[in-house]
Amino acid sequence: MEKKRILVVDDESVIREAIRRTLEGESYQIDMAPSGHLALEKLQETDYHLVISDLKMPGMNGMDVLKAIKILQPEVPVIMITGYSTIDSAVEAMKNGAFDYLAKPFTPEQIRDRVEKAIEQRAVLLENFYLKKELRDRQGFDSFIGKSKAMEKVYRRIIQVAPTDSTVLITGESGTGKELVARAIHRNSARKDQPFVAVDCTSLAESLLESELFGHIKGSFTGAVQTKTGLFKVADGGTLFLDEVSNISLTTQAKLLRVLQEREVVPIGGTKPVPIDIRLIAATNRSLKELVAEGRFREDLFFRLNIIPIDLPPLRDRQGDLPILVGHFLQKFSQEIGKDIRGLTPGAMAQIERYPFMGNVRELENVIERAVVLAAGDLIEEDDLELHLGGGDEERMSCHYVPRTADELKETKRQVREQAVMPVERAFVLDALKRNDWNVTRAAEEVGMLRPNFQALLKKQGISIREHTNV
Repeated sequence: MEKKRILVVDDESVIREAIRRTLEGESYQIDMAPSGHLALEKLQETDYHLVISDLKMPGMNGMDVLKAIKILQPEVPVIMITGYSTIDSAVEAMKNGAFDYLAKPFTPEQIRDRVEKAIEQRAVLLENFYLKKELRDRQGFDSFIGKSKAMEKVYRRIIQVAPTDSTVLITGESGTGKELVARAIHRNSARKDQPFVAVDCTSLAESLLESELFGHIKGSFTGAVQTKTGLFKVADGGTLFLDEVSNISLTTQAKLLRVLQEREVVPIGGTKPVPIDIRLIAATNRSLKELVAEGRFREDLFFRLNIIPIDLPPLRDRQGDLPILVGHFLQKFSQEIGKDIRGLTPGAMAQIERYPFMGNVRELENVIERAVVLAAGDLIEEDDLELHLGGGDEERMSCHYVPRTADELKETKRQVREQAVMPVERAFVLDALKRNDWNVTRAAEEVGMLRPNFQALLKKQGISIREHTNV
């Protein structure tokens, strides 16, 4: 029988260990987290049957963890525990979706009883969860095109997070559609009739960005000839989308953090705080974790932004979506340009399938638009695409390929690094598996990785345990 996986979140190691000893055995596998932030990281990597969380913890408290769980894994029941039992906190926890509430100290029998009932409830909820039937037959969702498993995961996350006011961090390579996700969340939220305000954090100088975001008072600096309302206030009641948030300076990061904490802004040159009611969505094509480690992004702001993460897959990982996207863009631009294009020749389609599309969906859209314009007949030929594949993907990785845009340069550098790392990763994974008789769990533990992360490396390298063990 498959063990039920339970996550225990408590800043006191004694409590964590006591619950683990009480529950761990044939029926349950226990994972533990000493803080709310670490718990959310585990929830993003692993599916759980139940979460048991302390209410009072430093940093992210149990109520914040509960609210995030209801978005990340809403079918998962949560049992709240605390040494500060009050009627008010119990009611608040239940209102926010907690399955049950236990006050410390509790007996082993009490925790076992609550856990059994919670697991039973999850089985009932799971049967009709995530709108599986509706999603199964779709060609896309909202303004997205595609029905790959990778994109269905994105659609589900949008459905989960849209009705809430939780802050969302969208990550993904250039051209994957991060602003489309932000707009889809807004359109499917209670704020849909209020403003959606998008800010490109790379397009403005530092001084102008602060003025744009927070506003300024007339005469507060040279050039401030009139009072300006900041975009935080312009978006009041609606959604503010900060694109490429990784590019803002540490000074502006500190001010942004304060706004998120206090829910009010002080215009440049002003003294009176202005209250705001906004839903914040941020996006980046860079790893904020890496920037935090380098000291270039505030850790406390990262935690504030990364409440609900949505990672957009690159086009190369969207299996089966390429023909659907090509057909969609072909129809769109044929109508817009006024040409009757029936499709692509087999050679043209094969060329598209071989092309790496470093600019992802945005680059594919541009390629199809150009091809529709250049096509002389009713079928798009290889020359109409102007992809210049030459020897294949290797040309992009060679010294002869010259990127045409900053985005292409960024993606070329990333892919060169990835190509160099691939052989090392493969040797690392195979060696760990051989040392552990091809047991994935033991291999992951020995090298100090979480099992899902180790499995992701296996999938990336195309390594099949079944093939090597002849099972």
